Amino acid sequence: MKRIGVFYGSATGTTAKVAEKIADLLGVDKTNVYDVANTAPSAVADFDLLVLGTSTWGDGDLEDDWYDFLAGLEELDLRGKRIALFGCGDETMDDSFCSGVGELHERLMKTGADFIAPYDTIGYTFNHSKAKPDDALEAVGLLIDEVNHPELTPARLAGWTARIREAEDAVS
Repeated sequence: MKRIGVFYGSATGTTAKVAEKIADLLGVDKTNVYDVANTAPSAVADFDLLVLGTSTWGDGDLEDDWYDFLAGLEELDLRGKRIALFGCGDETMDDSFCSGVGELHERLMKTGADFIAPYDTIGYTFNHSKAKPDDALEAVGLLIDEVNHPELTPARLAGWTARIREAEDAVS
């Protein structure tokens, strides 16, 4: 598998813990896991696959540390890179569940990167999310609710990371 970098923003530590679990499942060395609060956007240059994670706050906002990092990413040409998205949220915020993931997707579309590993939302109940367009069968990435459904997380992480490995094997 080609080099993978895991980048996350986490206010409470939940998304950081999920990022570490994802890195373990994908065999990513801890030195390739980055908190966007302390990382320059240029760090993504070293990687073929970017695994990007955010929590969702307020009315569907990104975790605060993402704003400057994301503005920098938007200026980069990411053609030839693949992006897999994940995020943490609370399904009781049923009009914005994990919408931060959708915000990342929407804003990074213009960079030329290829998005991989959409994933189902089975087990969660919500009305709307920017991460899952109304007509879509799957969300644009992995959505996690550690508040209400932590019991779903291990299987969801295993399924999603398997999907990433399959996608990576297809391009190797």
